[in-house]
Amino acid sequence: MKNLIKSLTHTQANWAPLALRLPVGIIFMAHGAQKLFGWFGGYGLEGTGQWMASIGLEPGYLMALLAGSGEFFGGLAILVGLLTRPAALVAAVTMIVAILTVHIGNGLFMSNNGYEFGLALLAASLSLMISGGGNLSADKALQQAL
Repeated sequence: MKNLIKSLTHTQANWAPLALRLPVGIIFMAHGAQKLFGWFGGYGLEGTGQWMASIGLEPGYLMALLAGSGEFFGGLAILVGLLTRPAALVAAVTMIVAILTVHIGNGLFMSNNGYEFGLALLAASLSLMISGGGNLSADKALQQAL
């Protein structure tokens, strides 16, 4: 068990991941809060679920719950640097699904509802999967405690 925790929390000892974790964690949490709670102009689970069903992601309510939870709780984990690698994996998968199901047909640019923003979040998530949480992360504190 100790080895599993060590491997999941392994991180490089540098400051670069912190520069990604803070804004990326906040962005994912905000998008998840739109889906889960209807905050920040979102539609909540019911509305998001109906929309997801309308684009073929069935069952819509479950898909909204999964996407919203992955974004909100994954974003929270990324923000504090707790289990950063698994949280970043969940965020990356969420972005791949969003890009392929919603944005890819609209081209690159956000002005056309393209995949530009999703691609940036995917790249940041992949970077955090590789590096881990870095300095000032809960992962780093856990590693030092073990």
